[in-house]
This record gives sequence, structure tokens and C-alpha cells, in this order.
Amino acid sequence: MSGAAGGNSLRRAQTDGRVERRLRTRQAIVDAHTALLRSGELRPTAAAIAARAGVSVRTLWAAFGDMEGLLQATTQYWFEADDELRTSIGPELPIAERIERFCAERARRLENISPAARAAALMEVDSPTLRESRHGHVCRVLEDIERTFAVELNALPDREGASDAVAVATSWNAWSLLRDDLGRSIDAARTAMCHAVSAVLRVPA
Repeated sequence: MSGAAGGNSLRRAQTDGRVERRLRTRQAIVDAHTALLRSGELRPTAAAIAARAGVSVRTLWAAFGDMEGLLQATTQYWFEADDELRTSIGPELPIAERIERFCAERARRLENISPAARAAALMEVDSPTLRESRHGHVCRVLEDIERTFAVELNALPDREGASDAVAVATSWNAWSLLRDDLGRSIDAARTAMCHAVSAVLRVPA
């Protein structure tokens, strides 16, 4: 190997190493942020996030630029976590079974996203990223409703209103009311959701 080729390989290795370290640092900061949210700390400071990640605040800002940059990475984490819980429910299944499966899945996903949703409710007025994230999750719900209950919705006189009602009944807002305000268990909240969806679709619960 010539000296030039060896030098190029060394520079590539050094560059690759720096990129890997930067990616590991970014991931550690995102993991720290999400861990703090899951622990109930809904407005963690940059200092708290950096300390949890084992880096300096300066390193945090070097990795993400500002809080909005960090929120962009963190919201991506929550979308990926939601993807892992999101499934397709066959429209050929009996309607009662579809409602049960749909609400069970919504319960798992809503319980998972609740820490982020609670934090976003405090901060999204000042954050385009958090507002966009909320819109993205709402769009997912509407897509899931359409895919799972299109036949039943098409049979109703006010299709759009019925779809909106199912979206409301299975939203994080409704879940928060049941879990946080009324103090219902996950099972009780899921059962209430099933009752609401069944009523909208005119299916005996």
C-alpha cells in the first residue's frame, strides 16, 4: 500500500470514528431526555439531560444546536416507539373483535406515549416541532380508524362526524381524562374506550 493510500485509509477511519462517537453522543442524549420524561420530569433542563447522558451542556448544544433540535430527535424516538406497537387489524374480522383489538392496541400505544404527550402539552405552544408531532400522531389515528372501520363508517349517515367521534374517543386527550383525571385503571379505561367506539359505530358493546 502506498503512503498516500495508507494516509487516506487512516483519515477515513478517523472520520468514521468521529461520526460514530457523534452518533453515540446524540443517542445518549435522546435516551436521557426520554428517560427523564418517562420518570415524570416533564420539563427537564438542558443541565439535567446532559447530566443524565453523562455529557456536558456544551456537548449537548454542540450535538443538537438548540432545544428545538433536541425535540426533533426526541419526537422521532417516540414515533419509532409507536411504530413498534402499531399493527394492522384485518377488516375481515367481526366488528366486535376489531373494536376490541383496536382499543387494546390504542391503550398500549397511548400508555406508552403518555409521558411525551404530557410534556408536549406544557411546551408545544412555543415549539413548532411538538405541534407537528401532535399532528402526526393524530393523522396516524385517523389512518388506523379508516383502515379498520371503513365498512361501518360508510354505512353511517354522517361518515365524517362518526370518524371524528372515534378519533376523539381513542385520542390521548380522552385517555388522559380517564387515566389522570378520573383515575381509571388501564383495563377500565380500555373498556370505556370500547364502549364509546361501539356506540359511535352502532355496534352492541
